[in-house]
Amino acid sequence: MTVLSVRGLHKTFTLHTIDGRTVTSLRGVDLDVAAGEHVAMAGPSGAGKSSLLRCVHRSYLADSGKIVLYTGDGDVELTALPDRAMARLRGRELGYVSQFLAAPPRTGPHAIVAAAARRRGLGRDAAAEAAGESLRAFNLDEALWDVDAAVLSGGERQRVNLAAGTVRPPRLLLLDEPVSALDPENREIALGRIAALGEQGVAVLAVFHDAEAIQRLATRVVRLADGRIAASGTAAEVLS
Repeated sequence: MTVLSVRGLHKTFTLHTIDGRTVTSLRGVDLDVAAGEHVAMAGPSGAGKSSLLRCVHRSYLADSGKIVLYTGDGDVELTALPDRAMARLRGRELGYVSQFLAAPPRTGPHAIVAAAARRRGLGRDAAAEAAGESLRAFNLDEALWDVDAAVLSGGERQRVNLAAGTVRPPRLLLLDEPVSALDPENREIALGRIAALGEQGVAVLAVFHDAEAIQRLATRVVRLADGRIAASGTAAEVLS
């Protein structure tokens, strides 16, 4: 079952701080992601991988094209959705894990992950329990659960981000270099948790610069070049 459909997506940026020139990031991208599928995007820096993720998440507004998320309540065209409705949808159906944790000031990891669980439909007590389970799964010391997340190390913040992104997993999860700051032990734990998402029917669209992670996780790899999809297939076919 298709969860995400992208058609004819274009995105440009105007460099106001330089000379006003326009840079094209996406040039008519078409892409589908199905339930339980892990699609990894490969390609050089500037190929458009992160721009595509952010357009789906609506952190960026696409110039043209269509992005449709297929939910239990029907099809939703994300490119046409009002901002407030998009914010509600993100909480329930769509997750985004970047390299960096964006957290409210003076908020601890447990509160951050519990808030994500509540946005996905759990009650207060169930959300608190799910948050604890998720933080334990990503090996975050319980002594840190109520510490201001801003004082945590980069790897600890990344694990909090992953715990929040995967707690009661959403229908679609976007991953942008989610294990870049992790030590080998915690990277292994995180990759195992991400791999298990497919068994739960979660559709994953991800960016990894690590070929080993792509080969291990991806059911399909798309290679972007100059804002277009240049190849699509298995990791062996696309990365060779």
